[in-house]
Amino acid sequence: MKLISWNVNGIRAAIGKGFFDFVGSYDPDVLLLQEVKAMEDQVEWPEDLGYHISWNPAVKKGYSGVAAFSKTEPLSVAKGMGIEEHDQEGRVLTLEYADYYLVNVYTPNAQNGLARIDYRMEWDQAFREHLLGLQGHKPVIFCGDLNVAHEEIDLARPKANRKNAGFSDQERESFTQLLDAGFIDTFRHFHPDEPDQYSWWSYRAGARGKNIGWRIDYFGVTASFIDKVKSASILPEVMGSDHCPVEIVLK
Repeated sequence: MKLISWNVNGIRAAIGKGFFDFVGSYDPDVLLLQEVKAMEDQVEWPEDLGYHISWNPAVKKGYSGVAAFSKTEPLSVAKGMGIEEHDQEGRVLTLEYADYYLVNVYTPNAQNGLARIDYRMEWDQAFREHLLGLQGHKPVIFCGDLNVAHEEIDLARPKANRKNAGFSDQERESFTQLLDAGFIDTFRHFHPDEPDQYSWWSYRAGARGKNIGWRIDYFGVTASFIDKVKSASILPEVMGSDHCPVEIVLK
């Protein structure tokens, strides 16, 4: 079973850049999207798409938003985390299946000068508690744009970005706390020492062509579930966004 997560940086823009060709070629069983920047009714879907669609847009139009496409209809779908303060930007979508919960997330950016770092820390704690609450019932898979490069190996220029959003001490420590709460970063589980593996590149200065990037898109799983994961990959060959998709395959 193939699960793919992708920050498309605008689903309507991605469709114009071959999104449906990507879906047909890679044929995921579940596709999780972040930063869709649209309401579901603003998108023209092919009649034969073959997926159950779940959508959680931001209140603010043209901003943020997450979506999920699943060949198997989920047992239940929950939007947000049940916290009004955090649920206005369309950042969390939880799908329940027989053997696990699948949580799609688009984590807030701490912004330039770490202007939003206090809110980001509140968000991270709430999201961690959301996952732990689910994990009390069955294993959890979470995926999406976590907006943090965890270790120095996860970005091309760690020294230059030491105190910048996405690589601040606070964000890195918060991600460590998430893993310590009982989750595994699947890509690093299968590729513990592999450098130069990134999922986001700035549009500036030809960063993608030079592979000056960051790994900020993840699949994480409950530790006891890792033996159900066959592989974890990054798909840098897929264009259409400043992010590329990430993937896990379940046994």
